[in-house]
Amino acid sequence: MSGATGAEAAPDVAGALDMILTQAALGPVRRFLPGRSALKFAWALAGQPGLVASRAGGLAAELARVAGGGSALAPGAKDRRFADPAWSGNPLLRRVMQAYLATGSTALGLVDEVPLDWRDAERMRFAVSNLIDALAPSNSPLLSPEAWKAAIDSGGASLVAGTKNLVSDLSSAPRIPSMVPPDAFTVGTDLAVSPGAVVLRAPVYELIQYQPSTETVREMPLLIVPPTINKFYILDLAPGRSMVEYLTGQGFQVFVMSWRNPDAQHAAWGMDEYVQAIIDAAGVAAGIRGTDAVHLLAACSGGILAGVAAALQPAAAGGGGGGGGAADESTAWPRLASLGLLVTMLDQSRTDSVGAVVDESMADAAIAASARQGYLDGRRLAEVFAWLRPGDLIWNYWVNNYLLGREPAKFDILFWNADTTRMTAGLHRDFVRAAVANSLAKPSGLTVLGTEVDLARVTVDSYVVAGVADHICPWQSCYRSAQLLGGQTRFVLSTSGHIAALVNPAGNKKSSYQVGDDVTADAGDWQRSAPAVHGSWWPDYAAWLAERSGAQVPAPATLGSEQFAVIEAAPGSYVRAA
Repeated sequence: MSGATGAEAAPDVAGALDMILTQAALGPVRRFLPGRSALKFAWALAGQPGLVASRAGGLAAELARVAGGGSALAPGAKDRRFADPAWSGNPLLRRVMQAYLATGSTALGLVDEVPLDWRDAERMRFAVSNLIDALAPSNSPLLSPEAWKAAIDSGGASLVAGTKNLVSDLSSAPRIPSMVPPDAFTVGTDLAVSPGAVVLRAPVYELIQYQPSTETVREMPLLIVPPTINKFYILDLAPGRSMVEYLTGQGFQVFVMSWRNPDAQHAAWGMDEYVQAIIDAAGVAAGIRGTDAVHLLAACSGGILAGVAAALQPAAAGGGGGGGGAADESTAWPRLASLGLLVTMLDQSRTDSVGAVVDESMADAAIAASARQGYLDGRRLAEVFAWLRPGDLIWNYWVNNYLLGREPAKFDILFWNADTTRMTAGLHRDFVRAAVANSLAKPSGLTVLGTEVDLARVTVDSYVVAGVADHICPWQSCYRSAQLLGGQTRFVLSTSGHIAALVNPAGNKKSSYQVGDDVTADAGDWQRSAPAVHGSWWPDYAAWLAERSGAQVPAPATLGSEQFAVIEAAPGSYVRAA
């Protein structure tokens, strides 16, 4: 990538992607250090003596009621930290809990009421809320009734096990509580088991073609582009939870890119190389199946790259080549049949706490840090992701692993999350710069492979999925991203979070989604008017895709082709690289 412009606007439009990638390079401790925002907050407090006195008086009065046993404060119904009956039944523990709740509420109330601009206010809220979470009495081994009961019931064995767990987690990155046992699953045995083969191994990626599971298949193949931040098998989890398995079962010819886990020798690979890899892979998929068109379906950071590739299609047609490897006349950009984007932010503008953390100087420092190492360590990324939801992903496991001395439960998504990958310094640089400048939201705001990118040039039909509870790619940002595309767009809002929006198996009775084919309204109006559908969005996508995939043809008897012969069975070698 080259020629990113608009960096001068960075302080107003920083988004989720730059926060994640910046903190991963610099360390998430900055989350607790709001810096100049804290000084502005202190100055604003000094100018609001009446507010401070009112809040302090209210806290003192509530603490007096707590001490006297007359406070009615209680945790929320969904607050699992204080679920043990001792928190309400034991007079001392009840008072400790109520004092904590009162103090935390007062601190957050001050942040909400002190007049600050949105960025400083969100930085302070970000830091204060995390500090409050960390100081919860349920995290204390001396106060936790669950910890005392576990120690007594186990004769002290839970203390020994908890200490061993703590030492083990602190001995190596990412130095957060383990969320899943390291031997819970085996890739290729428990996960990523859909039958298929690697038909191309290029420097940047392996291309996997999956074995059809129906006698006939749709003519046009589907190329899935996974995130570059994690390994591809989030889209091929355990049987019954695999999107690849589902789509092959619906008669689609599925190809998936498995990104290489890069190291320092690949530092120079940037957006140019990764976008070219998608172009090459699309050409190979179309060539193997003898078609002139291919569908793209991409997720998260892979969706950003796929969106750029789609916007470059007219310029790339008849071309090929570059860092992806294996490009020649047979791997030129085929015709794009459709574009699918899953939890993808092309419009990085944000006005919330995640987007308020990064400024241009921090972005530059993060880019310099990854450049010195040659890559961004995936374990640092895992640490940042965990601190996005500390209640669920840090302190919940702190209590389970250390205070109770238990092993975390086996869960395929968390195993995948812990199976980290690195990101090249070049791609890290390009992602951060593009996100901070919000380059993709501006026609010609970004230049990739020598061509200015304008997402309005993507005139094919698009299928865009977001999660209403997504804490990484807020659905409103995904909706605005859909509005940047030039073709007809079907927008799906799943009632789930970032990963559950992807892992959304058909037949899940808890799933539902809203859907609409008009994205001209603003996000709020769309949400209020879009019809709700019970179940997973996977069948809706399969039906939508089938309408655009050509005729039914006999399923291929073998995988690959004369030019692209089978190299090894799926899931390949790149996914197993540490």
